[in-house]
Amino acid sequence: MYKDILVHVPTERPMLAVIDGAISLAAHLNAHIDAVAVGYVASSAAYVMDGGAAVAAVFELERERAVDRAEAALEVFKSEAANAGVSCTCHPLGAIPADAASWLGEMARLHDLSIVLQPDPAQGSFDNDVPGEILFQAGGPVLFLPYTFRGAFKARRIGICWDGSRVSARAMRDAAPFLARAEGIVLITINEADAVPSEVSASNLARHLGRRGLSTRTVGLSAARSNIQPTILSLAADENLDLLVMGGYGHSRLQERFLGGVTRAMLEAMTVPTLMSH
Repeated sequence: MYKDILVHVPTERPMLAVIDGAISLAAHLNAHIDAVAVGYVASSAAYVMDGGAAVAAVFELERERAVDRAEAALEVFKSEAANAGVSCTCHPLGAIPADAASWLGEMARLHDLSIVLQPDPAQGSFDNDVPGEILFQAGGPVLFLPYTFRGAFKARRIGICWDGSRVSARAMRDAAPFLARAEGIVLITINEADAVPSEVSASNLARHLGRRGLSTRTVGLSAARSNIQPTILSLAADENLDLLVMGGYGHSRLQERFLGGVTRAMLEAMTVPTLMSH
């Protein structure tokens, strides 16, 4: 059960999706939220002036202003949590982006679930990079909420994107608390005959889930690699899914590596809340 939830509250982007989704879920589960907001300090701030003392003074001033921005964002979140009767502890940070991503990743390792906002490629913001960093560093499930998300979060109908890989298996296990409460579970495979080894086929997964008392239905689809993500989202709409579960592929962006193709596409054009594990 998810009883201890970490939420990344953006400071440079609208936070309504995070407020609606995270607080409604925590209220439903009677869970505690650790809400973290980061006011970003430009990494160049330390080089504005020469001399050790002057550099330290400039950086500290920038950090204090950054913390003020983080505290302002958290005041909104804390007020909404209080109105919903949700236990919440707020953690304002002022840091350069790389340090913020590292700290949030470390914090996420101690929580049952992390909730973040889908990156918005149309907005240039460090808030776009932190969610992916949490995914790669957390060692646990991360729930991405679309920035268009509104209203209470629910997970009555769940789609598991299954390719038999380690990361999809990790995501499926990490989603167990949601699966146990689901009214319907759809196993989604893309090009299964070519991509999924027979030992970890969707039919075998269905049998194992059945031993947990979970009833599933399998939908097998075909798609070119470039069309996998839109094919999944089209099915999610057709099946009226509330939540997708999938593995998160790739490596840290701040380490100048790249997300896997389907993961990147999903984060860029997400229409359904998606639980990912790496």
